[in-house]
Amino acid sequence: MKKNLAKAARQIDASVEAALECYFHEMDGEIPDNLYKMVIGRAERALITAVIERAQGNQCKAAQMLGVSRTTLRNRLTVYKLI
Repeated sequence: MKKNLAKAARQIDASVEAALECYFHEMDGEIPDNLYKMVIGRAERALITAVIERAQGNQCKAAQMLGVSRTTLRNRLTVYKLI
């Protein structure tokens, strides 16, 4: 089981790297601004969306899966306009 989880984690890494390569290609040599904030924000929004779906909308369960408090989850849901 852990071997499959490690493989899935590597797939996430590869997906992020591929998306960044595409982003840099589209930038066509321009220097990106605030790249860290943009990437982390998009990744966090995607993560929260996927976990909320997996938890069938149960915020307590989703917060537990994410390893954050329900209050933190609700704050992030508000930031990303998911509620």
